[in-house]
Amino acid sequence: MRGKSMLAGLLGGLLLSWAGAGLAQEATASAAKVWIGHYEAYEEFLKTARIEREERIPLGVTKPIRVYFEPGGLAESAVIKPLQPGRSSVGYFESYQSEIAAYEMDRLLGLDMVPVTVERLYSGRRASAQLWVENAVQLASLQREGQRSPDPLSYSKQVRRWRVFGNLIANIDPNEGNNLVVRDPDWLLVLVDHSRAFTNRRDLVFDRNNMNLIDRPFYERVKGLTKEMLDEKVSKLVLDGSTSILRRRDAIVDHFEKLEKEKGAEAVFTP
Repeated sequence: MRGKSMLAGLLGGLLLSWAGAGLAQEATASAAKVWIGHYEAYEEFLKTARIEREERIPLGVTKPIRVYFEPGGLAESAVIKPLQPGRSSVGYFESYQSEIAAYEMDRLLGLDMVPVTVERLYSGRRASAQLWVENAVQLASLQREGQRSPDPLSYSKQVRRWRVFGNLIANIDPNEGNNLVVRDPDWLLVLVDHSRAFTNRRDLVFDRNNMNLIDRPFYERVKGLTKEMLDEKVSKLVLDGSTSILRRRDAIVDHFEKLEKEKGAEAVFTP
């Protein structure tokens, strides 16, 4: 009995340790990504806040605009993209609505990597307004400098989620320049620039060899997406509604199910 009691105590201690680590990570993410847990407040602010000044962002081919709000509000600035749905001069389908759809998909999946993004009027045109994330740096610049996350396991988990998310939304421009990192002190991924996502592309953007491990909770949320869920939040914003999203979802699920049969669940799914 004493042995069982000691074992139970040890297991309980481990569970508390894991739970504590998870709560600490969530607290860190909430501090760095200020919108977590306050989505509706930031959505309303971005829709209605008065713009005081603006400046062109010298990066990116979609010519985004950074706007600054009156001091004292919920946020200092946002990124505006008045890209009307259609083909660009270089042949890509682009749309401000795809930016909003990426945020809505992020919310459905509990990803918390895409900053709050809403539709608002800008100079008489409909546009996306995305919260500017303070203290974020480009992942590409960190990689050029040879910097690495101080918590490789946590960061790897985020990268694996990003790849599945990129495949799900058909983000055809998935370069590291569009990924930001908040160091607080661990690396937290922030995903921006989705104006070229959500085409009717059926194949997966990321090679399947780069999608060989995923945490079970996120996988189950991807697998659990339904037409009804997508129709309510996303379908009206993208080219063919939920059709292509669900086809890509099915391809992702089929891929992981085949891996599970080949390698076993423990080699494919993490906690």
